[in-house]
Amino acid sequence: MPRSGAQARRRLQQAALDLYRERGFDQTTAADIAARAGVNERTFFRHFPDKREVLFDGEADLRAALTRYVAEAPDGLRPVQVLLHAFSKAARILEDNRPFSEPRLELIAATPALRERDLAKAAAMADAVAEALRGRGIPDRLADLTAQTGWATFHHAAQAWIDDPSPGLEAHLLQSFDALQALFAAAQPTTANRQD
Repeated sequence: MPRSGAQARRRLQQAALDLYRERGFDQTTAADIAARAGVNERTFFRHFPDKREVLFDGEADLRAALTRYVAEAPDGLRPVQVLLHAFSKAARILEDNRPFSEPRLELIAATPALRERDLAKAAAMADAVAEALRGRGIPDRLADLTAQTGWATFHHAAQAWIDDPSPGLEAHLLQSFDALQALFAAAQPTTANRQD
């Protein structure tokens, strides 16, 4: 059994996921996860600071990829189009990890402590995306609003993809961002009903 490195990390993640599904998050300890993975508890804590973080591994990689893709987006795109570009490029990361992502999302939805951590991670991700948008010259408030709205739209698409994987995550992203843009277009006040 591997005791360190990427292989041990993956075994710890899978062990945690299996145990959380079998016993529940609250009833599973870091020692239980380590034992299931065939490593000692000290090895667990070398890889993860606590038992919640096992399910959020990869968040830093996704954040780095998204901010890079925002920075690299072609010039001339509107802010929401920049995010669609970035999320579409990052979709491969999630698609490659689907066997872990699907049960992970179910666990998060069913576990208050994990939902709380997920919300904190989502806020940090939106902040990072907003900062990347500001790096493209988008004003502060618009960058924040675009990042928050874009992240919510991304989550909507990811859930649709979990429910129906056949068209692929990128197709769900396109549908969700099209719906968002249609919603914005429908919400535009006309000259007749705008009050100055």
